[in-house]
Amino acid sequence: MAESFTSNTITLRFLAQPSDVNFGGKVHGGAVMKWIDQAGYTCAAHWSGQYCVTVYVGGIRFYHPIAIGNLVEITASVIYTGKTSMHIAINVFASNPRNSDRIKTTHCIMVFAAVDDSGNTVPVPKWTPRTEEEHHMCNYAQRLMDLRKNIEEEMKPYL
Repeated sequence: MAESFTSNTITLRFLAQPSDVNFGGKVHGGAVMKWIDQAGYTCAAHWSGQYCVTVYVGGIRFYHPIAIGNLVEITASVIYTGKTSMHIAINVFASNPRNSDRIKTTHCIMVFAAVDDSGNTVPVPKWTPRTEEEHHMCNYAQRLMDLRKNIEEEMKPYL
């Protein structure tokens, strides 16, 4: 598995393996979710310099299936930071390794908290958007936070 970093982004690239197949002959959604979690954790840990735990995974959307043998590319980017948490945008792309036709297959947002050896949350470095796209993604994360508050309130009777 190859990986590369920019300041707030990690990219993982690898080939989808036959062991990832579901009964329909495509990559199993659970395998994709595992890859998403690995990329999200790596991005959060790299940004914070700490061990991180998953707090929330939301809005996971599967747009297109991934075929066995496809080149899979997962990008995970910090799009918002709180005091101890990081919102990470995850996008999954797939392509035939023999050409450059890349399609977006999956998208979601994850929230990670940085923790110390005792499991207590610790502060994370502040991320500041610089480009128009980064400002757009930061606003997106803030809108999702507001939506999550409403969802959590709605779910309270069922917890």
